[in-house]
Amino acid sequence: MNANPMPAPALNLQDGASAAALPLSDSVRESLAIVKRGVEELLIEAEFVQKLVASEESGQPLRIKLGLDPTAPDLHLGHTVVLNKMRQLQDLGHTVIFLIGDFTSMIGDPSGRNVTRPPLTREQIEQNAKTYFSQASLVLDPARTEIRYNSEWCDPLGARGMIELSARYTVARILEREDFTKRFKAGTPISVHELLYPLMQGYDSVALKADLEIGGTDQKFNLLVGRELQKDYGQPQQCILTMPLLEGLDGVEKMSKSKGNYIGITEPANTMFAKVMSISDAMMWRYYDLLSFRAIAEIAQLRRDVEGGRNPRDIKVLLAQEIVERFHSRKAAEEALADFNHRARGGIPDEVPEVSLTGAPLGIGQLLKQANLCPSSSEALRMVEQGGVRIDGATISDKGLKVDAGTFVVQVGKRKFARVTLS
Repeated sequence: MNANPMPAPALNLQDGASAAALPLSDSVRESLAIVKRGVEELLIEAEFVQKLVASEESGQPLRIKLGLDPTAPDLHLGHTVVLNKMRQLQDLGHTVIFLIGDFTSMIGDPSGRNVTRPPLTREQIEQNAKTYFSQASLVLDPARTEIRYNSEWCDPLGARGMIELSARYTVARILEREDFTKRFKAGTPISVHELLYPLMQGYDSVALKADLEIGGTDQKFNLLVGRELQKDYGQPQQCILTMPLLEGLDGVEKMSKSKGNYIGITEPANTMFAKVMSISDAMMWRYYDLLSFRAIAEIAQLRRDVEGGRNPRDIKVLLAQEIVERFHSRKAAEEALADFNHRARGGIPDEVPEVSLTGAPLGIGQLLKQANLCPSSSEALRMVEQGGVRIDGATISDKGLKVDAGTFVVQVGKRKFARVTLS
């Protein structure tokens, strides 16, 4: 995880101003507990508490900002960690701003990058933005979400405005960013427009008068730039909240489509359910903290239940059903559980993709590859060797098997099935 800290003066931490020292109402204490749940950092906590108190006294909701560059159209559960936090704040009555970075997408966020991102076309940005919000609406309440595009205030800046904005920050401060430092030392090119990215993201906070900005841990530098610019423009400074990066199904690497350890939020209910059930018992609690909407006290009770001897599988089923219901429906969650139990007993699912192949007799490796059950014939043979391939329920152990013409159900692993007609 890239924390990318700013220098100490930028934080201006108030060592003696602890949240606990303030006379807080029960509702403020409860709100603070919800906000801090599962977070990496809340900066500066004492300032945020003051904002909560002021909001309660005035009845004026806080303005909560989340910016997303529509660089890819598909979201997985790792992306929803920050969206879940936004939904929690939304349910507390605060104003949630879903900021689509259609202007900053033309630069590309350099966070965690060792090369310059290729720029997106206007058409790509617009299409991705539509998909982003439709998927994000599976978590957020769209009726209570303010949707903004940063081209609203970035385009009117023009060349003169961009120069004036750039004059408010130094190259030295920008280069303190870890990503830039590494690239500079390695002699990797850094384009001038990339140096502008943290500045433009920070300017978004000025334009929106944000009270709190949320991002992943790799966004910390950009979020702090927002604080500094707001101060420079004479605004109250936003607090920042960073969320951890969710580990994928392997329990090690962060969830990523490229690593194949992800759960897509538009995947079929049965697939989503089975993937959640595949995580380890230990990782399950991490998923509960970052993905579940259950009350903190309820999750604590589930932990005690497991410690008292309850089967962790039962608790994992509750999590899988909650996630499937969120992105599909309660009925889909119930059917996914039934399907999972059916498969666990060695059963074949009711709905199996049908595939027609030619070339009988066909080698088992080629059959599995052509049926899209394995990415390659070598991977197919490895699965045969491991006893992970079945035809009509019978385990296949012969890597040299030639399959004759006919219709049969082929299974690879626990979740991949195909009804193959071979001629």
